[in-house]
Amino acid sequence: MSKKLFVGNIDWDTNESQLRELFEKYGTLKDLVIVNDYNTGRPKGFGFVTFEQGEEADKAISELDGFELGGRKLVVNEARAPKKNGSNGGGYRSRSSSGDRRQRW
Repeated sequence: MSKKLFVGNIDWDTNESQLRELFEKYGTLKDLVIVNDYNTGRPKGFGFVTFEQGEEADKAISELDGFELGGRKLVVNEARAPKKNGSNGGGYRSRSSSGDRRQRW
């Protein structure tokens, strides 16, 4: 079964092919992405790596957590599901979602 890893503290000059080369030593990758800032397009310093096999991911965690790449020590652990906070994802609330259901004339 596949397992997704969080990779933090990535140097801004590290690209996806360099990260892929490092993680492929531990097994077959299903997906790899370095997250970029929406406004600037610059890397945010973290990403996600998905291994096809959980055992391979576990080995990568044990060997690469604290590994120095580009002058920075990587943080590698199992990715957690995003938090559910009950919001609709934005700061705007439409009238229909505010709880006031009276018809307006």
